[in-house]
Formats: sequence, C-alpha cells, structure tokens
Amino acid sequence: MRIEGRNYALLQAAKDSDYVKKIYGGYFNVYVEAFGEKGEKWDLFKIYEGEFPDFNELHKYDGFVVSGSPNDAYANDYWILKLCFLLQTLDAMEKKVLGICFGHQVLCRALGGRVGKAYTGWDIGTREVSFVKEIASYSYLEHIEEMPASLTIIEVHQDEVFEVPLGAEVIASSDKTAVEMFAISDHILGIQGHPEYTKDILYNLIDRLLNMDLIQKAYAEDVKCRLQRAEPDRKCWEKICRNFLKGI
Repeated sequence: MRIEGRNYALLQAAKDSDYVKKIYGGYFNVYVEAFGEKGEKWDLFKIYEGEFPDFNELHKYDGFVVSGSPNDAYANDYWILKLCFLLQTLDAMEKKVLGICFGHQVLCRALGGRVGKAYTGWDIGTREVSFVKEIASYSYLEHIEEMPASLTIIEVHQDEVFEVPLGAEVIASSDKTAVEMFAISDHILGIQGHPEYTKDILYNLIDRLLNMDLIQKAYAEDVKCRLQRAEPDRKCWEKICRNFLKGI
C-alpha cells in the first residue's frame, strides 16, 4: 500500500560523518531510503545547528522523525530544550513522531519520562528485541505478516529510558535494555535501536568510537567479530516504521 503526496520532516540531531557523507550523501538519505516511499516529500532540519521547522507550518507535515545523536538526551543545550518544546507541541497536535535512539530518549524526556546513562554501559552491535504479547492495538505492528515474537536490531547507545511518560506503553524490551520501544496512542513511537543503520555504517561508527577512546580496543574487536555472524531484521523494522508514519 503506497500513500502518495505526504510530507515528512527529518529532525537531524547529529552531524553527518565523513563516511556517511561519502557513501550515502548524508544521514538524510539514509533515513529517507529506510522510511520514505515514492511520491512523498521529505524536508531536512539540522536541529543540532539550531535549524527548526517554523512552528506555524507544523500542520503541513504528516509526520516527523527524530534521529540519533552523540549528545545526551538529558542535557540542557539550548537546541535540545527547544526540541523538547517542539515535541511537546507535536504531541499536543497528535502529529506522528518517530524517535530513533537519541530521538527515542529525548521524546521520552520531553513528554515526562526519565532518561539517563545506562547502568550496564555501552550497547553496541545487534540485539534481539522481544515484543510484549499485547501488541494487537498497534496497527503498524499488527499489519506485519507473520509478526515474530522478537526481531534483531542494530544498537549503539550508552544512555537509555528509565521510565516512560504517563500514558505510554512499553512495547518491546531486551536482556540489556528494559525500554527498547514505547508508544503513546497511535502517534508517538520511540525505538532505542537503529532500524535505518546498515552494518557498514555501524563498522565505521565502531572505528570512530575507538579512535575517540570512547570504547576499548578489545571490546571493539569483540563487537565486530559478533557482528560478522549476525544480521539485523532491517526490512521488518523499516516496514514497522513506514506503517507507523503512514498510519497503516
């Protein structure tokens, strides 16, 4: 099912890496390739540089995606606080908002939840995410043919959601992270993992984290080794995200 003529906005919270810029032309292209469909219009807002959509034009968009970021979702940088206000506004308008990694966390914070540094440290690689049994009320999950009890996703984070906002439901968790996904009604969806990431993007990110001394060499090598034997369920994750954004 393809719905044409819709407008979406990517709220990009991270600077393009040299690798992603060279191979994909920027994170914007990565997200649109993963979540977009023919006939749609996608706009890019580099919110980490203070570039936000006009609040008087929010009604023109059918949905918004908040990307990942190296920044802390609980930080008080001006652009993060402005993003929180924007997300509160979009929630009040019942606009579709999909939060990925940092986006998942800052969405939770903005709407009254609690986020912070994970007690168990970094989660990098692939992770099996298990869905709660009562997911029939979420059509974007229900419309996945032969929806499995769990799916594998790429993860790169050291922060996590501790407590979801009032009225939110946890719809997936893992042995590492209690809140892998949460939802509010049919217009808010947060995903801790990266449904848009390819393995080559992750490999490059691991190298960058290692070069910045943010992770140890032994840990990086172990993650890369395990990554060779694992495959994320990208197609299924992309379908979930598209279904959500399109209201399917």
